[in-house]
Amino acid sequence: MFAVESLISPDFSCILTPHIAETCIGSPTSDVTLSLDAIDEYAYPDYRGKGCMDESGFVFAIGEQFTPGPSTCPCLCTDEGPLCSKPECPKVHPRCIKVDTSQCCPQCKEKKNYCEFRGKIYASLEEFKVSPCEKCRCEPSGEVLCSVAACPQTECVDPEYEPDQCCPICKSGPNCYADTAVIPAGREVKIDECTICYCTYEEGTWQIERQATCSKNECQRTVNNKQNV
Repeated sequence: MFAVESLISPDFSCILTPHIAETCIGSPTSDVTLSLDAIDEYAYPDYRGKGCMDESGFVFAIGEQFTPGPSTCPCLCTDEGPLCSKPECPKVHPRCIKVDTSQCCPQCKEKKNYCEFRGKIYASLEEFKVSPCEKCRCEPSGEVLCSVAACPQTECVDPEYEPDQCCPICKSGPNCYADTAVIPAGREVKIDECTICYCTYEEGTWQIERQATCSKNECQRTVNNKQNV
């Protein structure tokens, strides 16, 4: 690759150099006839079919790869001229708001630093709730990722939902069922004259069993004794 310092006329018939006056090869008005070999030290020979020139005037030999201009893709110099093919460029991010097209492949120079979700704008890394149970976050990529809360098992059989709360709460505290009645946990409850029940916990946890443990044996013996008398 080298630069051509002389000026070559569009029809390649005249060559102008800083050291030689205008010389038109084959021109009937020329007083001096010089061969190309005689001026090799001043100018590059006629390169048609022998090389390719870029936008800056640099000439490349056949078989060389070169870039014709700053915004063009690489080309291969052939005896028929530059052979250029656009490479497979990476896709521009869909949230790109500033694209640089001054190179062979377009490049994203600026992306959105916010997210659009259900008609609202959220800053990057901002966390927000779209429902009592659904929490979302604006990712740096411009995408919104959401997760649904998993409610723990309640310690009661009659939980209640409060406005703006995702999970139900036990307003009356831990409890369980004794048949169809709801009894509080932590103490024995006399259901009738013959039945005493209490709520039991799952082994190793604070989770209440839904059905209470009840005892009737003592009552049955007392009733049987009265009948025998």
